[in-house]
Amino acid sequence: MTHSLRLLLSTPHPCSYLDDAQSSTLFIDPEAAINADIYSQLAQQGFRRSGDHIYRPHCQSCQECKAVRLPVAEFQPSRQQRRTWNKNNDLITTVTTTPNRQEHLALFKRYISARHSGGGMDEMTGEAPFEFLQSPWGSTLFYEFRDQQGVLLSVAVSDQLLNGLSAVYSYFEPSESKRSLGVMSVLWQIEQAKQIQLPFLYLGYWIPGCQKMSYKTNYQPLQWFDGEKWLSL
Repeated sequence: MTHSLRLLLSTPHPCSYLDDAQSSTLFIDPEAAINADIYSQLAQQGFRRSGDHIYRPHCQSCQECKAVRLPVAEFQPSRQQRRTWNKNNDLITTVTTTPNRQEHLALFKRYISARHSGGGMDEMTGEAPFEFLQSPWGSTLFYEFRDQQGVLLSVAVSDQLLNGLSAVYSYFEPSESKRSLGVMSVLWQIEQAKQIQLPFLYLGYWIPGCQKMSYKTNYQPLQWFDGEKWLSL
């Protein structure tokens, strides 16, 4: 790292992913002056962001959370992934940094209500989802997928880093489950990283044995950060 940043460690709290486990989180000082370049360096050290908070798991008795990324040039889609891509080739795709907030919030709320009800995110009100999705210093892209009538069906939110894209979140129309829009969002970001000649797609954290995270291993070859360097998973 070329910048000196103060680190803050949270007190242990119940883990959101593993039963009966305690979790601690290492945060970059929220008062620190951050920009997209500094965040790019932090992402290469296994950090991730939620809103303008940059963090990395730092648990005393567990090392299960692994920051993972995909070298996009080496990715070969599976037969099912190719099928998903072809199934969605009728969608109109655009990218924006200034989404229609009312339209996006309506889709976000429908998605959370159908897929993650009771998980805490359904309690977000007003502009809170955008406070989670964006940061004042980031370079955040909203990839929009619309049907032929212009109806917004899916959104992939991604940060553009110096050496890759970082998948922040995706939300989609729950009634369109046959399209596998979550898979399509990842595939699209892989192709976008290739097109703009960025080598990696960062996929956040993968936890062995956690069903919520298992989908990430469908995109190979994955690399994981061991605290010092990136290794093949």
